[in-house]
Amino acid sequence: MRSQKVQFKNANGYTLSARLEFPPDSHPYAFAIFAHVFTGNKNLTATRHISRSLTQHGIGVLRFDFTGLGESEGDFEDTNFTSNVEDLLAASKFLEENYEAPKILIGHSLGGAAVIFAASQLESIKAVATVGAPSEPEHVTHLLSSKIEDIEDNGIANVSIGGRNFTIKKQFLDDLRSKDMFTILKNLKKPILVLHSPQDSVVTIENAAKIYHAAFHPKSFVSLDGADHMLSKKVDAAYAGDLVASWMARYVAPPEKEKLQTDAQVAVRLGDIGFTTEIQAGAHGLLADESEDVGGDDFGPSPYQYLSSALGACTAMTLQMYARRKKWDLKEVKVHIDHGRKYVDDCNECVEFSKEVKIDHFEREIELVGNLDEEQINRLLEIADRCPVHRTLNKEVRIITKLKATV
Repeated sequence: MRSQKVQFKNANGYTLSARLEFPPDSHPYAFAIFAHVFTGNKNLTATRHISRSLTQHGIGVLRFDFTGLGESEGDFEDTNFTSNVEDLLAASKFLEENYEAPKILIGHSLGGAAVIFAASQLESIKAVATVGAPSEPEHVTHLLSSKIEDIEDNGIANVSIGGRNFTIKKQFLDDLRSKDMFTILKNLKKPILVLHSPQDSVVTIENAAKIYHAAFHPKSFVSLDGADHMLSKKVDAAYAGDLVASWMARYVAPPEKEKLQTDAQVAVRLGDIGFTTEIQAGAHGLLADESEDVGGDDFGPSPYQYLSSALGACTAMTLQMYARRKKWDLKEVKVHIDHGRKYVDDCNECVEFSKEVKIDHFEREIELVGNLDEEQINRLLEIADRCPVHRTLNKEVRIITKLKATV
């Protein structure tokens, strides 16, 4: 997964730490922001795996630490639910100024409540997803139940949450109590997906029902049966991510691209930006690219890597066809290939060329796995040189180029 560490300022001037993740083989067709759980951070298991699932579906994801948490600046004790929503707005501004405005918001637990409030203020948002979210921000106070009286009486208290100590001020409680989630949901009128586990003991399933009933259609609910509140199992987090990505596609659809049509065996297409090249080889769609150090995006193998792949694949197929015909015990073939250009004086078998000339040079190593004797192995190494691609590369090749008429 391609990702980079980024930073942006929030409304109070604090620097927030974030990670921006990109699809592995394309530019994002849309961007999402992920809001983590209360007192959590951007690197929690659920946050990482849900984000990874989204990138596999072509969506770029910005996950960040709220003020005073993780690697972000600021004091947690001075934050509240309102400041979390403001941090989300700052994250949206960062994407809009540097990439494009986000179309998707995803939030986990209290982060789920925060994305609903943020979505009501962001015109660019086309869809919202919540995971284990409370139906009211005030629900989070049950985590502070043993200290509520101290906070009310003294205006401040130290609270242990998840084995870590946090300072909570009365302003935090007052802010939570002032939030009317149901009015926000009633007026939101944006597609919303509610994911919740029936076994969630931190935020019970009844919260999902309240969110669902308060929201307008289109709305969807999916049960994360068997998962805990934190989605601590990778399989549960990945499942949630795949659900979100599939659901989002109905409301933030990837752009349709005309399929390459050709009567030839292979067709390729490259636009006027970058080097990412589409390949249509029969019924198979592929991508070729150049590495980043020569201006590409590395979304696919380079042309010469494809050429080396053709030699390797043809070698393996030829050896297996021969061994199967002979009924030899060849269980597996592995072919390792390096390509480069060398001067003729580095190549003992290239005496017919001028020594000032560089020629293409393929180094091929073959692994043969099976119950083979020395004579069989030597014969297979001879057969490797007879594979059709090997022969083609050793011949003079003629390429005829003509202009194809366009309609």
